[in-house]
Amino acid sequence: MDHRFSLGIDLGTSNSAIALSEVDSEQTDIIELTQVLGPNRIGEKPTLPSALYIPHPDEFPEGTFPLPWQTAGGGGAIIGHFARDHGALVPDRLITSAKSWLSNPHIDPRQRILPWNSEIKEQKLSAFDCSRFYLEHIRESFCYAMRSRGVDMALPDLQVVLTVPASFDDIARNLTAEAAEAAGFGKVILLEEPLAAFYAWTAQAGKEWRAQIRPGDIVLVCDIGGGTADFSLIAISANEGVLDLNRISVGEHILLGGDNMDLALAYTLRTKLEADGKSIGEMQFLALTHAAGNAKVAMFENEAMAEFPIAVPSRGSSLLGGTVSTKLDRQTLEQVILEGFFARTGIADLPQKARRAGLQEFGLPYATDPVISKHLARFLTRSLENVQASETLRSLVGAEARSKPFLAPTAVLFNGGVFKAAPIRRHLLDLLAAWNQGQSVRELAGYQPDLAVAKGASFFGRNRITGKGIRIKAGASRSYYIGLETSMPAVPGFNPPLKALCVVPQGMEEGSEVLIEGRDLALVTGQPAEFRFFSSEVRSGDAPGQIIPDAERDLLEISLLEVDLAAVEDIPAGQPVPVQINAVVTELGNLELWMKHTKSDRRWKVEFQVRTE
Repeated sequence: MDHRFSLGIDLGTSNSAIALSEVDSEQTDIIELTQVLGPNRIGEKPTLPSALYIPHPDEFPEGTFPLPWQTAGGGGAIIGHFARDHGALVPDRLITSAKSWLSNPHIDPRQRILPWNSEIKEQKLSAFDCSRFYLEHIRESFCYAMRSRGVDMALPDLQVVLTVPASFDDIARNLTAEAAEAAGFGKVILLEEPLAAFYAWTAQAGKEWRAQIRPGDIVLVCDIGGGTADFSLIAISANEGVLDLNRISVGEHILLGGDNMDLALAYTLRTKLEADGKSIGEMQFLALTHAAGNAKVAMFENEAMAEFPIAVPSRGSSLLGGTVSTKLDRQTLEQVILEGFFARTGIADLPQKARRAGLQEFGLPYATDPVISKHLARFLTRSLENVQASETLRSLVGAEARSKPFLAPTAVLFNGGVFKAAPIRRHLLDLLAAWNQGQSVRELAGYQPDLAVAKGASFFGRNRITGKGIRIKAGASRSYYIGLETSMPAVPGFNPPLKALCVVPQGMEEGSEVLIEGRDLALVTGQPAEFRFFSSEVRSGDAPGQIIPDAERDLLEISLLEVDLAAVEDIPAGQPVPVQINAVVTELGNLELWMKHTKSDRRWKVEFQVRTE
């Protein structure tokens, strides 16, 4: 199918955005998203807060939120700016961070558990539901915007590129693509968010981007938004005078970002109020957190501002009544944000695991150590380990870069709302220089912290349609394995370790497949069987078919799947049948595993689709 347009969708943890590129034009436009701004107030904004509010049946009169399209589901749920702002006052009806729940390894993302810890009587939603509703809203808003412009466009005219965190596992990636299809977008192409930010930077810089980087550079894409921190490394090399770009490392999924900073400021200000003999309730604390976030933004934008006044309604006061007042001063701001979250730690200072009680309140796996500097140090240290494991990656990274105890970037591309603040960017650059024995690290000019991911996705889609422009070689961000039961005689008191078979090596590119031969494998059919899946971010040297002797010790388990595969004719149920594994990374970026019977044309597909406890 010939696509006329490329639509890039940034489905963010905190905010979403879309951008449109026409194949025959070099222009990329942000499409503003129609949404509820208040009762009987509908308007357009460049971003759509990824917030969903479930109103009480008696809370608003019917017809209070007249969107210009018929909502398909969600039980009257409200999405966007008003949902976020109003929901902050009624938190047990507000859903945020659905994207983080989608990637939570401890829950079934289709289970209706959100809002978390809420006791509302209305039907709750799942993380998958929320993703689908956000994408449905985006689709309806996009179509409405095109109709309003008089543009003749149908969804088949579009190539849709949907971004996901580089740190998403394959289950979360597949669920995101499935949510987009359920929302009416059809089959979408998945693109890692840091790569989208890099594509946007090259498009914004034009031909000048080649003057800012050179062969031998290692670019750190540092993406910190409202709720997550995501790190990637791109190596720059030369091939017959042409620059080659290879994504060589991806970090862990870290739930730590601007929202944590607002909360830290709010706790600091509450302590100050209590020291002055003033106390505030739960609802007031929510307002204080919101106000602290606004103060943070204003003071980082205007570095001459010494303090910022903050007022929250006092308990029992009317809208025009009294308030509880305080102020955020610059010393407190810098102490909490710069010296707290971006502390000048050493490269050997890694995140500390907090002491945990034996019984915990279940929820999102938030980072226990709030110091982003330590998480970055861990990423750069593990990146060196990953590069050293692969001859291919070692050839892309010079010996000098590998001579330190970490993989030292030479340039940084910032992305995410946190990096709107110049003091934070400077602080992080100074930290990297300190780790790099005083050698400075360049900041790539021309970043766009809010809208870059959507623009980069659209730009990538246009390049993909035309076959022109740059392409970052990426492929699978980690190596994947399947558990393999050991064949050995039973020994009393000894359970043999679970082996693992590498089925997808790190870097395996989209549109490629591998048949694992030379391994005697057997598949249980005709009765329920368990499949255990593992991954690794630092074993780039493992090849398809390689066996890891102890999976539970050396790898990260990512899912457990119980399925009942159809039996083979003339073979009793439960009797293993000989198979070969065919691993496929589709053009859309999804992983498929096929078990092929060696004595017939029969094959079974086993997918990373469901998480279980």
